[in-house]
Amino acid sequence: MSFRIKEIREKKSLTQEELANKSGVSRNLIARLESGGLKNTTTDTLFKIANALSVKVETLFFEE
Repeated sequence: MSFRIKEIREKKSLTQEELANKSGVSRNLIARLESGGLKNTTTDTLFKIANALSVKVETLFFEE
């Protein structure tokens, strides 16, 4: 599964560190999700990231 986290984060002019602080998710985990190094994560993590980016969770996913 691919995520649009990096695209959305950059549109909002946030660094990975700022997103990590805002979401409570580690910067390392965000980096791995953005790079595709991690394909799965918990629903809770996705909700935290989506809330920090002020988007719906489904917005984080690429359509396949």
